[in-house]
Amino acid sequence: MALPTTLDRPIAGTRRAGRRPPREPENTPARIRALALAFVLLLVALVVLITLETGRERTGLRVIGHETAPVVIASTDLYFALNDMDAQLANILLVGKATNLGFTRQQALDIYHQRRQQVSQDLQLAAAAADADAAAAKSIRDILDGLGDYETLAAQMLLLDQRNPHAAGQPSAETLALYRQATDLLKAKLLPPAQQLTDRNSAILEQTYETQRNHALLARDVIAGVGLLMLAAAVVLQIYLARRFHRWINPAVLVAALIAVALAGAGVVLATNGAEYFRAAKKDAFDSVLALDSARAVSYDANADESRYLVDPQRSAAYEKAFLTKTLQLVDLQGATIASFDQRLDAALRGYQRDKSTIEWRGYFGTEFRNITFAGEREAAELALQRYQVYQVDDRKIRRLTTTGQLAAAIGFCTSYNEGDSNWAFDRYDKALAALIDINTRHFGQSISDGEHALDGWTVIPAVSGLVVLALLLLGLRGRFAEYHIAFNDGTPT
Repeated sequence: MALPTTLDRPIAGTRRAGRRPPREPENTPARIRALALAFVLLLVALVVLITLETGRERTGLRVIGHETAPVVIASTDLYFALNDMDAQLANILLVGKATNLGFTRQQALDIYHQRRQQVSQDLQLAAAAADADAAAAKSIRDILDGLGDYETLAAQMLLLDQRNPHAAGQPSAETLALYRQATDLLKAKLLPPAQQLTDRNSAILEQTYETQRNHALLARDVIAGVGLLMLAAAVVLQIYLARRFHRWINPAVLVAALIAVALAGAGVVLATNGAEYFRAAKKDAFDSVLALDSARAVSYDANADESRYLVDPQRSAAYEKAFLTKTLQLVDLQGATIASFDQRLDAALRGYQRDKSTIEWRGYFGTEFRNITFAGEREAAELALQRYQVYQVDDRKIRRLTTTGQLAAAIGFCTSYNEGDSNWAFDRYDKALAALIDINTRHFGQSISDGEHALDGWTVIPAVSGLVVLALLLLGLRGRFAEYHIAFNDGTPT
């Protein structure tokens, strides 16, 4: 509207007839304060949301990367170590006093003691994390109770076997009876709670991952919504200031709005990246780690079944069936038998070589081949499976030698680490599997580390940014309020 001229103004101390004194048009200060308050409240909400999300992500990464995942690995390793303890007891009986088989009784005994120590370490780690988990604590108590009985039977067997030296594969009936008791106890009282412990910890990890990732995605959406509302409030405030004061831009308010919107955008990126770090660590890396660690534990159990098959002829059929069951846990070719597995796997691998997306097997290796993500992982997985194939072929040779009455040759081939023998093939397979596990383990750790580093500084950035925005907003509005009151008191509202 046109500003009144000097002549149009009333003389000081007089009042023009029929004219009301000037008033604040549309209650301008109150409207400005309301818009500014809305902006400030949204800014506070944004700062709180980003700060909470930063803390939540940091906690989630710590729980998954440094607390839960190591316990899952320890419980899987516990299953593996228990099985290999029993395998070495079988190898001790297999080798006997022979020293020409490429593997000796003392070597088997040394590995047995190494695995005992490994079991103790795994139990300590699992127990430290099980204080608040009744189910996990019960599994650990069950393992400890059974482990004492198992080690007692193992000690009795070892002592009796030492007192009665024997040829390869020919332990005394009393020694074999003690071994049977130990093995039966392992399968009934040690392996089930060990598997339950792994399953329980895996479920906790999965639940933690789902919760943390869903929170991150929800936070992303809420932060984006608050940022858009804050942008709308800033735009309305800027437009209102422009209309009332005839200036298109209030520099301080504009900079405050830009910083606030940038903070909201950074919060969206922070939450989005957080969800991706969780996904990469859990799905891309740790799912493979869990499958492959389980595969390693089952592989050692199957390898123990070979030794049990040789040392206890009366149970050979049961141990052969157990070996097949565990074979199919690793590479599940539906309907495969001991007789048909090698041919089926060879055909499946040839199909895979023609088309890498054709993966006919399931089981732990099926899980891994369907989750190949990282550089070098496919080549490592292929090598491990090829070496597993060689080990499986060697298993058939052991059974052929046994069924044709060549027990000593079967024992030598089974226990020897000489090149071309079965334990040599198993060791090469185990090394390839360990290398594959290491690729995924390193990327899991890297994802956790990257996620933690991405949060560096975000404990203070939201608050500092918020204070800067508030200071700029107050600076920009204070000048307008002062200008307004000067104009109003002069009788010329803007």
